Amino acid sequence: MPLSSQLNFRKIAAIIAATGTLFWLYTFYAIAHVPMGDGTGFQWLAVFPLGMIFGVFFLPAWLLVAIGRLPRFTTLFGFCGLIAFAVVWAQLLTEFPKP
Repeated sequence: MPLSSQLNFRKIAAIIAATGTLFWLYTFYAIAHVPMGDGTGFQWLAVFPLGMIFGVFFLPAWLLVAIGRLPRFTTLFGFCGLIAFAVVWAQLLTEFPKP
């Protein structure tokens, strides 16, 4: 496999991992600005599934990008993480109280 092909997939994997990381950080901001609802603070329970997605998909992706191993797998794995974020976040948006 040519070196340029590996570097391109490595860059794509890094971009996907950065996107997932930034979205995960954004979710803390978004949850903090959810209307109070009944005042119990249960909206913060959304942090757990989002954190698990980050830990399962994006921490290993960052590790594999850093050591330069399995760039195509890392790209696919990170993309699966983005899909998982989209599915869970779409569900959470329907559960949060509306302003």
